[in-house]
Amino acid sequence: MNETTQDLADFISASPSPYHAVAEVVRRLGAEGFTEQVESQPWGTAPGGRYLVRDGTVLAWYVGENVAPGAPFRIFAAHTDSPTLKVKPHPDGGAAGWRQANVEVYGGALWNSWLDRDLGLAGRLALLDGTVVPVHVDRPLLRVPQLAVHLDRQVNSEGLKLDPQRHLLPVWGLGRPAEGDLIRFLAGQAGVDAEAVAAHDLTVHDLTAPATLGQDDELFAGPRLDNQASVHSGLTALIRAARQNPSTIPVFVGFDHEEIGSDSATGAAGPLLEQVLTRLAGGLEERYRSFALSRCLSVDVTQAAHPNYLERHEPDHLVFVNGGPALKVNANQRYATDAPGAAAWYRACAEVNVPSQVFVSRNTMPCGSTVGPILSTRLGIRTVDVGMPILSMHSSRELCGVDDPARVIDAATAFLVDAS
Repeated sequence: MNETTQDLADFISASPSPYHAVAEVVRRLGAEGFTEQVESQPWGTAPGGRYLVRDGTVLAWYVGENVAPGAPFRIFAAHTDSPTLKVKPHPDGGAAGWRQANVEVYGGALWNSWLDRDLGLAGRLALLDGTVVPVHVDRPLLRVPQLAVHLDRQVNSEGLKLDPQRHLLPVWGLGRPAEGDLIRFLAGQAGVDAEAVAAHDLTVHDLTAPATLGQDDELFAGPRLDNQASVHSGLTALIRAARQNPSTIPVFVGFDHEEIGSDSATGAAGPLLEQVLTRLAGGLEERYRSFALSRCLSVDVTQAAHPNYLERHEPDHLVFVNGGPALKVNANQRYATDAPGAAAWYRACAEVNVPSQVFVSRNTMPCGSTVGPILSTRLGIRTVDVGMPILSMHSSRELCGVDDPARVIDAATAFLVDAS
């Protein structure tokens, strides 16, 4: 595993939930001298790096010593959340002598990929006094057991059919379920009084560690590549851009809630990024000039050509792992890329000798979307959608090439410091 991919593996392992991903981003920014900007306190205007945290969303930026008024923003936008199973407010259930956790599907998860896996639990506990405490059970705790083939003789001929209300409930113990069991256990893990816990945000996560595979270790498998791989890339690109003291203002943002539409106070459709950019520009009037000169790079993973399902791909726009990041284009603006934005992306890639591909969906296969169209609509800033090619998107474990994470970082760094 090369150095960049190993660092990505470490980042993913430290980030089982959006809140843990944000904490890891903050830890790494702090090591680089970035300081926190609290929203409710006076806005810092001195040169340097700062970051702002709101729940599962993090923003960070760097203002160089020689940045002029009206300087353009160069924004790297990603998201911290991933499709998963989220614990319901009343988590304790069970039947037939099993204790189970009540969960609901978060985002467009591939349900079958969560079956028969050793699962941990992570997130946060909100206490009655207003304190928020992280919790991370990083050992086998839950498992969603699949029905044996002897009891479902048609499963291989007719396909697996899952009812998410009944068939995705993980087991986590034996005995009669009692209200408060799971929270008492988690409170003990977090070192707090269970009676003080008022609410929770908890998700399950696959415990299998990220790893390389293949004859020459040219592939990389891990959980939450969508989209913590992009969070890692954006964070690293921002740090590298800051070291160059650019004349642009590089900005990194990792939004929560992209997988469920971004309509939240901490999602891309919310006002947070616009408010931060307005304050950085110096006010409403000054931001218009800055926004007109600014560009945004929306970075999410993209669909690599699947060798078993080539008929699902656009034949003249196949994208390959270890072929470099892909520009994402859609005539119906499911991706925000336009021709001038594409040219800016290609210029950045050429600057650092990074190969780039182009992803377009088959006409009979509608594509997904990203934060890109949301941000371009809300801000009026030219936005380019790009992504690292992967297989098994939205599975509990996804697959990419070992060379592509470094290439995304190199091209994104060049994009963030490009003043032209």
